[in-house]
Amino acid sequence: MEQILEILKYVLPAAIVFATAYFLLKSHLDNRLALERLRMRNDSMKLTLPIRLQAYERLTLLCERASIQNTLLRVRMPEMNVGELRGALLLAISQEFEHNTSQQLYVSETLWKIISLAKNDTLALVANIAPELNKTDDADLLASALMQELESRAFDTSMQRALMAIRTEAGQLF
Repeated sequence: MEQILEILKYVLPAAIVFATAYFLLKSHLDNRLALERLRMRNDSMKLTLPIRLQAYERLTLLCERASIQNTLLRVRMPEMNVGELRGALLLAISQEFEHNTSQQLYVSETLWKIISLAKNDTLALVANIAPELNKTDDADLLASALMQELESRAFDTSMQRALMAIRTEAGQLF
């Protein structure tokens, strides 16, 4: 019994010193690992932040260029009829969207869905108003019908809502 107490007299303090050293060293290494992860995250943010901001800029341009008002200004030509203008509008809006699909890598899935829905709503607006008119009529009739529809919505289109969503998400970066 005396030998066991003698052994415990040496082993117990050594075990306490070992446990203390282990937990202090573990705590120190965990803190260093956390700091290293934070540093790596900050370094990656320095690289990705400009790319993400550029993506928000391009998506803002997409929404602006794909809006009916701006698309009409770009594609409407003299002597166009309703059918030609309808086709040109649908094509221009679709191409603008397809040109920017790679930007979805840099934005949230929710924002990308909002932008996709805005594109689909804009295409649907053109597609739904055009059949009400004769295809051979002057394109000005389609343009004025689209503008009247936008005015009745107080220009609160899905593209405007998509722009607000882009601004909101981009603002969260800072």
